[in-house]
Amino acid sequence: MEHSFNILKLPHPANKIKIDMNKYATPKIADNVFWVGAKDWNRRLFDALIPLPQGTSYNAYLVKGTDKTALIDSVNPGFEKELKTRIEQVASLNDIDYVIMNHAEPDHSTSIPFIMEMVPRSVLVTTEKGAKMAELYFDIPQARMKIVKEGDSLDLGDRTLQFIEAPWLHWPETMFTYLPEERVLFSCDFFGAHTAFGIYADEVEDLPTLAKRYFGEIMMPFKAMGKKGLEKARELDPLIVAPSHGPMYKDPEKIFSLYESWTAGKTREKVIVIYVSMWNSTENMIKEVVETLMSKEIEVRIYNLANADLGDIATDLVDSRGIIFGTPTVLGGMHPLAIYAANVFRVLRPPTKYAVALSSYGWGGGALKQLQRSLESTKLDILGAMEINGPAKEEDLEKIRKLGAELAEKIRKDK
Repeated sequence: MEHSFNILKLPHPANKIKIDMNKYATPKIADNVFWVGAKDWNRRLFDALIPLPQGTSYNAYLVKGTDKTALIDSVNPGFEKELKTRIEQVASLNDIDYVIMNHAEPDHSTSIPFIMEMVPRSVLVTTEKGAKMAELYFDIPQARMKIVKEGDSLDLGDRTLQFIEAPWLHWPETMFTYLPEERVLFSCDFFGAHTAFGIYADEVEDLPTLAKRYFGEIMMPFKAMGKKGLEKARELDPLIVAPSHGPMYKDPEKIFSLYESWTAGKTREKVIVIYVSMWNSTENMIKEVVETLMSKEIEVRIYNLANADLGDIATDLVDSRGIIFGTPTVLGGMHPLAIYAANVFRVLRPPTKYAVALSSYGWGGGALKQLQRSLESTKLDILGAMEINGPAKEEDLEKIRKLGAELAEKIRKDK
């Protein structure tokens, strides 16, 4: 990585150090291929939904051929000047002939009009569906677009960009771009991770967990399309995988093997417990079933929805074989946090197979019926559901232990 910081020593008595932020690190990842994106160290929430404990990056790439130059993807709003500065450290902005839009989501595409306005002869390259989105969201006229489909390519001189359609990873217009001469795969959101740390995968110690978290939050609902995307990526046999978020992979098989398991929906002998409790009655029921599972040597991950991180829950849903829902009754229905969690589960479509539902109530029930209705559209096998009036008695706890034992047996037998 090349660092280009100019440090200016001011004369005494100020004795301060000023960093010229017009200079940035612009890594060269292959011959005439550069990372020109931006690091967002301070962002802590994505889509008003996904927590970002390590921030994120918006990866854009510049590919220089002998005849033409292409910018692949762009950056989030607010980082346009940083993108421009990085590009100008390795090329003239006016050299850009093509802007490749792999995906129309704003964090990758909002800065495209900024570039195309500064370079009036530049052409947007995208899929047919992407072209419609670019016209709708960014007012880019069709006359400035080149629509590509599976198998099309673009000649840059001594460089060629090949385009691979990858719909629903994770929007319908998504595509991959491949540079065969250097064997670099620009995979957009696929194979990504939300972290601002590192340029390459080996620089981020906990990257497999971050990649799993990202898959659970974004790609898990599209496992079937993910399988096809993985097959296409493997057929290309890249040396480098360059996603739009997080570090790049110089050993693609590391992320390929993880995605092989995740897109196949492989699960472990593991149960995720998601609950909320108002006066400890539901929590005591949860504790009893958790102790039973642990006594059967089942891995258990517990989340109290009052303080849980959605990203952590999504991470554990990727490979949990069982799930336990716990909710008290609030005004004749589920606790609002439990409603939210059940909706998230339904939307993310994890490979989880077996479930147990536990609930308690004071003067009136109803949470359990609402929970069961909310899970009807899933493929969960609900092994048992218990609703208790007030604190659990010993006979109630015994029934809970039996439910836990039944869940453990199902999980152990299901390979």
